[in-house]
Amino acid sequence: MSAFLSNAKEVYMSCELLEQIDKLHTTPMGIERIKRNLKLDDIDVVDYCKQIVLDLNATISRQGKNWYVRLSDIVLTINAYSYTIITAHLQKR
Repeated sequence: MSAFLSNAKEVYMSCELLEQIDKLHTTPMGIERIKRNLKLDDIDVVDYCKQIVLDLNATISRQGKNWYVRLSDIVLTINAYSYTIITAHLQKR
């Protein structure tokens, strides 16, 4: 596949996640895991993650059944079928 087609596919797939942003959710265990991994206090974790996904500087890619959203040193893992935020972590540099 040419680099152009590969890039076009990534852009299309990123739009798919953005179009479904209202479906983004997580489980109670996911909330605790994300808060712990990102060292967050009492905030709405789903809204926080939505802001990361919507940030113009975020990179979105899909590998198999998961979306990976990277912004600065944060990486979100989102199930591509259910739009469940599985985890978030700080990327080691």
